[in-house]
Amino acid sequence: MQISLNILDWQASAPGLSGRDDWRRWSVAAPLIARDAPLPDCPHLPMMTARRLSAGSRLAVDNGLALLQRHQPDAVIFSSRHGELERNQRILEALAGLTPPSPTDFAMSVHNAAVGSLTIVAKAPLASASLSAGEDSFQQGLVEAQLFLHSGYQRVLLVDFDNTIPAFYRPYLAEQTPDYPYAVALLLTPGATLRCQSQRLDKPISPGMLPQSLAFLHGWLSGAPAFTLTSERLSWHWSC
Repeated sequence: MQISLNILDWQASAPGLSGRDDWRRWSVAAPLIARDAPLPDCPHLPMMTARRLSAGSRLAVDNGLALLQRHQPDAVIFSSRHGELERNQRILEALAGLTPPSPTDFAMSVHNAAVGSLTIVAKAPLASASLSAGEDSFQQGLVEAQLFLHSGYQRVLLVDFDNTIPAFYRPYLAEQTPDYPYAVALLLTPGATLRCQSQRLDKPISPGMLPQSLAFLHGWLSGAPAFTLTSERLSWHWSC
């Protein structure tokens, strides 16, 4: 699989990191996130919408709104490995206890709740997609964006995000699996400033310390001419 595109603009949020200067300093240091650091504010979100969204979804929608205010994308893609896992666990626990689930949890439990919230708040009837592909969710979001660009769309907004993973699920995931809310928003256009080639791995490998989108941001902002992202069975070789 080959990908080639340009990044016109970007925005990102994670514990202790929000402004571009914060992220640039982070990109030249060890690629770590202080899980217990405070989450950034979401100044673009109306209060009532923010209250309905989980932490990672708030960051995702806020970052998306920030780019929508600066640009006019033709389409939007949200990618998330775990999506609304916390809400779905609460719904299942309520059903197991024979009690009605929270109406808000029920309404916001679907995987496309975040991208739907973005288009509603922005009053922007954009073509949209929401996807999940395990550890490769961000990279598959880029593949989806490439398809949009090849179809004639000129500006595609990709937002990758995730939420805190409930303790119930932690024993079933690798020990170093990232467990904090974050969001990375990229405004993508046709071009070849960034190029990527995937390669199948001969055997599965352990996941990295960062989600793919944050690992991508670290490599790209560092100014390295090339860097590699990995998932369980694929490596993605980027050149700038």
